[in-house]
Amino acid sequence: MVKPVRHVVHVADLTAQESMELGPLLRKVSAAVTEVMGPEQVYVCLWSHAGGVPGHIHFVVQPVGTEDMARFDAFGPALQVAMGQARCFPPAVEVERVCVRLREALSSGSAGA
Repeated sequence: MVKPVRHVVHVADLTAQESMELGPLLRKVSAAVTEVMGPEQVYVCLWSHAGGVPGHIHFVVQPVGTEDMARFDAFGPALQVAMGQARCFPPAVEVERVCVRLREALSSGSAGA
């Protein structure tokens, strides 16, 4: 059963149940990203602001490798900013391929098991 989506602006607005589900969900998705993409690290961060105003919460789960850090001479939030400013986004067809593999990893239960 799919739970309805609820709009919140702050992590503190999550219910106790939502917050208990968040950690395991982020762990499972990070494990799937690691399994599928084999990065050196998976960044998991909360971004909220749209136009300088908190709009909603969403988590970025980003695979990062040494080649990314070398290319942009940055790491952590500075790497994310540099990649965004350079409009460094993979082609849509590659995103679709990765999404198929992530769905498989998540549905098989191998990720984060």
